[in-house]
Amino acid sequence: MILGSAGFGYANDLWGALKSGNHLVLIRHAYAPGYGDPDHFNVKDCKTQRNLNDEGRQQSKDIGNLFRSNGISRAVVQSSQWCRCLDTARLLNLGQVSELTPLNSFFKNDEREQDQTEKTKHWIQKAPLKLPTVLVSHQVNITALTGYTPASGEMVFVRRLINGSISVIGKIQTLK
Repeated sequence: MILGSAGFGYANDLWGALKSGNHLVLIRHAYAPGYGDPDHFNVKDCKTQRNLNDEGRQQSKDIGNLFRSNGISRAVVQSSQWCRCLDTARLLNLGQVSELTPLNSFFKNDEREQDQTEKTKHWIQKAPLKLPTVLVSHQVNITALTGYTPASGEMVFVRRLINGSISVIGKIQTLK
């Protein structure tokens, strides 16, 4: 299922960078059919959300296997509180998953974009990044941080620069 097609840089360089420190990977949650969330959405109730289907769950496991096949069996994993993100993060099977609220979607809530993006940037600036680090979030969040619009399950590799900003160094699509 994993295509592993890398953009910008060579895939081996991306994995090496992720292991070297001062790099992290942003992952848009795996495939969850539909668009947005229902009007009765409740972040604490998965039944009210758009969730991963079988394809999305398998995609998440395959992404975790891609990490392991590139020498990464353990990572710092932070996730949005949305069930589709938490499920993606847990199915990677790379270690304990922690919730990071600035990674929550602000789709249809543009007034939250600037604050959440700044809080995510601040988290990235302060993060040790000694272990491979994975942030599982949503398209709108990743686009706000990087200017790039990822597909479901797409991995966007970034470098943390000396001034605390980030720069995209490559990407890997994982959806057929």
